[in-house]
Amino acid sequence: MNENGWRGRVIAGTAVGLALLMLFHDRVPNRIGNLGSLVQTFLPWTGVLVAVLAVVVLACARGSRAALVGVLVPALVWVSLFGPGFLDRAEASGENAAGGDLTVVTHNVDDANPDPAGTARALVASGAQIIALEELVQPATGTYERALAATHPHHQVHGTVGLWSMYPIRDTRPVPIMPWTRALRSTVDTPKGPLTVYVAHLASVRIRPESGFTTARRNAAAARLAAELAADPESAPPRRTLLVGDFNGTTDDRALAPVFSGFRPAQREAGAGLGFSWPAAFPVARIDHILVRGVEPVAAWSLPATASDHLPVAASLRL
Repeated sequence: MNENGWRGRVIAGTAVGLALLMLFHDRVPNRIGNLGSLVQTFLPWTGVLVAVLAVVVLACARGSRAALVGVLVPALVWVSLFGPGFLDRAEASGENAAGGDLTVVTHNVDDANPDPAGTARALVASGAQIIALEELVQPATGTYERALAATHPHHQVHGTVGLWSMYPIRDTRPVPIMPWTRALRSTVDTPKGPLTVYVAHLASVRIRPESGFTTARRNAAAARLAAELAADPESAPPRRTLLVGDFNGTTDDRALAPVFSGFRPAQREAGAGLGFSWPAAFPVARIDHILVRGVEPVAAWSLPATASDHLPVAASLRL
């Protein structure tokens, strides 16, 4: 076998391996450094690896049929997995989405946000009737309360999460998912009836050389939140329920499956694109979510960057 043929077979084998990784990402074990969750968090970025393989084929094995065919396999798999996300699934796109009964925004505002007043103004400009905020700290919380008071007179803050609404809020309570309060549950009395809203901010994750993808605290918080959701009769199907916030993980991450069970991601059903939300300067993953049960997403989109390290995300919903 000549050198070009050898290179072609190596590239083809690598390409098939990449395709298998994409197809069977749920089989990658989490026992060592939570590798499975890490792969699932950045799964859309396997497209970059496909592109690199294509460049390698053109540079080193252009004449190899095995390499050319091989690189098509992961390319087709990637398109089948993520291509539909680039279709505009909204009934009408963006802030002018028609047909929805209300718009909801969730935003991790960043505890080091240097311009909370400007961030609040940007959220008001979105036209959302319901605004959920995470990573609230004093004195910024007071700034948000003052800046949102005129347009969203009903609000509740527990710990580092808060909910603002144009409609009355009742039955609010903290949800104990961590030693300090990072989740709440409320009922919003919309013009079309009550809507249960959970706002949550799961624990942060880190990638460390010695331990891999450290998710234990996040996963424990997710398990507690899942138990709360399961025990709440007002959020059981077919009740109308929103689950919003910063989950420090994607909807593909199997470790978060218990908390996402029974909910539908608004972005996946009614958004255009992959909707990455973090970090704001160069988003690489969607870890901020609006998940629905008993309501219909009409459109979903990301708002322009604020002074936070996350992008705000929005959805128009039909109740």
